[in-house]
Amino acid sequence: MVRSMKIATFNINGIKARHQSLLAWLDEADPDVVLLQEIKSIDENFPSELFEEKGYNVATHGQKGFNGVAILSKLPLEDVSRGLPGDDTDEHARWIEATVVGEHAAIRLCGLYLPNGNPAPGPKYDYKLAWMERLHARAAELMEAEEPAIMAGDYNVIPQPEDAARPKAWVKDALFLPQTRRAWRRLLNLGFTEAFRAKTLAAGHYSFWDYQAGAWQKNDGIRIDHVLMTPQAADLMRDVWIDSAVRGRDKPSDHVPVVVDLAA
Repeated sequence: MVRSMKIATFNINGIKARHQSLLAWLDEADPDVVLLQEIKSIDENFPSELFEEKGYNVATHGQKGFNGVAILSKLPLEDVSRGLPGDDTDEHARWIEATVVGEHAAIRLCGLYLPNGNPAPGPKYDYKLAWMERLHARAAELMEAEEPAIMAGDYNVIPQPEDAARPKAWVKDALFLPQTRRAWRRLLNLGFTEAFRAKTLAAGHYSFWDYQAGAWQKNDGIRIDHVLMTPQAADLMRDVWIDSAVRGRDKPSDHVPVVVDLAA
């Protein structure tokens, strides 16, 4: 039997507020690797020891009060790099990379927290589109390497109407504007496989529910947390799922984990 490597992406929406619920989920789901977004913590304040006690290696790229990404891995993290290339003036902590070596494959992991971009139009939306252009450049490099690689995280992109319970409510939002979805399709057109849509094309599957207006209770969600895989990684995929039940627990994040299972 080829060993399973479970890799999850999870926008935790504040590690300080939700480390206990994250620890409980780790015990339950037992992922090998977790790519975290919105840790909202500087590196020094991230509670690494809590996760190290459970056998995880920890790498962070933090920022005070907002943003911030991290990797938790039961496998050693090799060649860690922080920050999306292409703009030395960008101080937002939104990108982290590392390699993990399984029994059968080495996987390049890229954890990302793509800018929201609202209000649009405006400077924040310009930043989002510029960030996506830099992402495209890095994605092209990953594709050219012809090795297993994954770009996973909170993309803040609703790819298609089926990814929102009420698509019409999002038509003027930065997450669903035509320019955003065009940039998303440019990524896919490099040759990436979007893990969840490789398994199911059905509507009604979401990864985010707002805290307001009973969105969770009404299942008024959107799907904005994605896993993109190079062909070499896609060939290893066994399964993928959205762990939506996590949203109904005490003190939840407004996002839930998306997990991909690789034969690696």
